[in-house]
Amino acid sequence: MHVIKRKTLIEFYSQPGHQDAKGFLEAWNNEAKHAQWISPAEVKDRYPSASILKGNRVVFNVGGNKYRLVVKINYGSKTVFVRFIGTHAEYDKIDAEVI
Repeated sequence: MHVIKRKTLIEFYSQPGHQDAKGFLEAWNNEAKHAQWISPAEVKDRYPSASILKGNRVVFNVGGNKYRLVVKINYGSKTVFVRFIGTHAEYDKIDAEVI
């Protein structure tokens, strides 16, 4: 998979107070780059706590559900678009199916 906007992940975990997300986000990015996901079910098999939403969006829990990562996956073109990374409180203020 091609991950679009890795820079967003780096900017997030480089902020004061968010360094605890670095390990998960770097591991997730590395795994996503090498993944060959062809369906939401395959993502869910690997990340059982992930939530599958409409519009090929997936929400990953980061840091024991302290943070949320929202991506949009185009399975046909093997592309993952980082749409949002933020605290649980910030996530509550967005519409993850649209962002």
